[in-house]
This record gives sequence, structure tokens and C-alpha cells, in this order.
Amino acid sequence: MTSHFEPSFDFAQKLDQEDPLRSFREKFVFPQHHGEPVLYFCGNSLGLQPIAVRDAVNAELDHWGEHAVEGHFRGEKPWMYYHKFLTEATARLVGALPHEVVVMNTLSVNLHLMMVSFYRPSGKRYKIIMEAGAFPSDQYAVESQVRFHGFEPADAIVEVAPREGEETLRTADILETISRHGNETALVLFSGVQYYTGQFFDLKAITEAAHRAGAYAGFDLAHTAGNLPLELHEWGPDFAVWCSYKYLNSGPGGPSGVFVHERHANSPELPRFAGWWGHDEDSRFRMEKGFRPMHGAAGWQLSNAQILSFAAHLASLNLFDEAGMNRLRVKSLLLTAYLEYTLTSARDRGLDFRIITPNESNSRGCQLSLLTGPEGRALFDRLTGQGVVTDWREPNVIRFAPVPFYNSFTDIWKLGKLL
Repeated sequence: MTSHFEPSFDFAQKLDQEDPLRSFREKFVFPQHHGEPVLYFCGNSLGLQPIAVRDAVNAELDHWGEHAVEGHFRGEKPWMYYHKFLTEATARLVGALPHEVVVMNTLSVNLHLMMVSFYRPSGKRYKIIMEAGAFPSDQYAVESQVRFHGFEPADAIVEVAPREGEETLRTADILETISRHGNETALVLFSGVQYYTGQFFDLKAITEAAHRAGAYAGFDLAHTAGNLPLELHEWGPDFAVWCSYKYLNSGPGGPSGVFVHERHANSPELPRFAGWWGHDEDSRFRMEKGFRPMHGAAGWQLSNAQILSFAAHLASLNLFDEAGMNRLRVKSLLLTAYLEYTLTSARDRGLDFRIITPNESNSRGCQLSLLTGPEGRALFDRLTGQGVVTDWREPNVIRFAPVPFYNSFTDIWKLGKLL
């Protein structure tokens, strides 16, 4: 993919001039380093602030000040219905039907809520299959859920690890593991993009294998939503969860999204931890006993919306609608390939690292993970001191994520020059 690239500044500028999404860079706030924007490659950890967020949040503060409690029912976006203002854009973002998605809570909370419904061990079917080295939040959630049901993690959790000498998983090994443990498996739970390696898993194939085995399929899409186009309805997992503060640029601790496939939309008998905001909207304020869930994913809501963070999220979702996820992906493919070319050139000049993210574009998003040698931390610290914002993951990985919304090809050229 890199043979057509050139190492010159003029070439990087030419790519920027030809970029149909270049104007979106001006819609984000960049931290400064010695009076210049930093080289920001950390959107896989926290996305930059959209300029529109400040006005969106201030509008809700003004609404609060003007109406107080009546703000739940007055104005252009009454708070009582605020989650609905996010629904259509969220559905477009992840390839879902509107009633299959809802924005609520935060990621780990939603993962637990989904596991209450979709991890239902019974008899010999009690195991959870997941990737080895999953993000700690997922590991802790799974450990605590299996213990809650009376099982030992060492027995109930089956982890799929890379083969010896390899850094990423083979789809065939994932599917074989599901098949081998199928009659004992209650849930298959994977990330979409693996946080450490940047590998994008074949979610459709994993879902189909889980269902063939008689298990539920769920995904943590924290590093996937806003990074790659998704087709959750078509691929058919039972549920998915994601955060909004990484590629979705909605601020630290931003709200989480939930997908529940429509096959479960009218399943009031499905166990869940209920809350009054998930109760039937038409009778919610009667304050009666007896939980009757809303249709679809909205029936898993617990509490009314966190309005200020929802406002920030809505401002970001509007940008995704404006740019289009497919157009963002086209630029992302080119940006990431150019970064790969730039990093490979630096490695060939003597830097000690190798890229462990898959080379195939359909097996990765925009993140490239560098497995470094003994001088890796020193390299990371030196880049940080030169105004490059990336991140370090123990024991020895530097992650770079050029985000198509706001990163330029010139950013990558500048990184290459520093390297």
C-alpha cells in the first residue's frame, strides 16, 4: 500500500490539498506546544474537542437557568426526550436500526447491564470466550460476572491468545475455539478493535460462530465506533457497547452507546436491571409498580440523561453526519498507510521497533502499534518533549492513531522528520 508515497514535504502538502475532508480540522481545538498545534495522534484514547461543543453545552446551561425543572418539557430539545435526539445519528454511525440503539450511562456500566441480560449460564453452558489481553475493564467485568454466578474465572473464562511468535489473533483460531467449547459456552465477548495491537476482528464471522454454538455474541466497540464503518444490524450480534470519548470526540467520561439487536426488542421476559427511564414512556410518570420496558434498546435505560455530556456528544455526532463515516474511512485508510510508510522509513534508518498492527487494511482501523526495544520509553519521552501526543502502553508499545477528522498528512510528515 505504500509504494506510491514520497517522503517530501511537498508530497504531504499535495495530499492535504486533495483531501475533501481537510476543512474539518478547523472544527477542532488543538493543544499548543511552543505556540504551534501539537502533533496529536492520541484520538484512540481521547478525541480532540469539537469547537461546537462549547456552544452546545452553554445552550443547555442557559436552558437550565431560564427554565429550571420545566426544562424537561420546554424548548427545542426538552430534557425528557434528549436521548432521542441522539438516536438517528447513532444508528447511522454503527449500522443499526434506530430502535436498536440508545445512548446512556458509561461504558463499563453498560457492559455489566448487557451481561445481566446476555450472560445467563445454565447447566453445562456457562463459559465466556474472549480475547486474551483484553482491556482491563472488560477483564474485570467478566471476572466479576462469572464469580457473581458462582463460577471460578480460571474455569469459566476461555481466552483466545495469539500463536507463539505472533502478536495478533487469527480468525480461524477464534472460530475454532468457539466451535471446540461451543456446547459449554454462554457468551462470546470480544472487542471490535483490540486496544493494544490495533487489530480489527471479523465481527460478522465471530457472531455467526457464536450463534452456531448456541451462545450469545457481544462486542466492546470502544476503539471501533467512529473508527471504522459498522453494520451491526446486518452482522447480527446480540449486543454491543462503546464509549464516546475516543474516536467520537465527546469529552472525558462521555456517555456510552448501546446496541441491542431487534430480535430482542420485544422481550420483556429477558432479565435486566430495570430503571424508570427504561419503563414504558406513556405510563412512566404514573409511578406504578410493575416494570414494562420500552421497545428496543431504550428499554435498558436506567436514569434520565446526563444532559451536559449528551449535548457535547450531539455536537460531535453532527460532525459525523456532516462528514459521513464512509468518507472518513477512505481518508483513514490513506492516512494510516502514509503513517505506516513514514514509520517504516524511520525504522529502516535504525530505530528499534516493529509494527504489530496487521498490515491488511481490512484488519485494522487508524491505530498503528509499535512494539519497541529497550529504548522505546526514551523514544516516547523524546517525542512527547517535541510536541507529539501519542501514548505508551506497558510493557513496550507506542500507539499512534491518525484520526481523519483532524489529522493531516503534513502532521505525519512532521512526525517522520522528528523520527
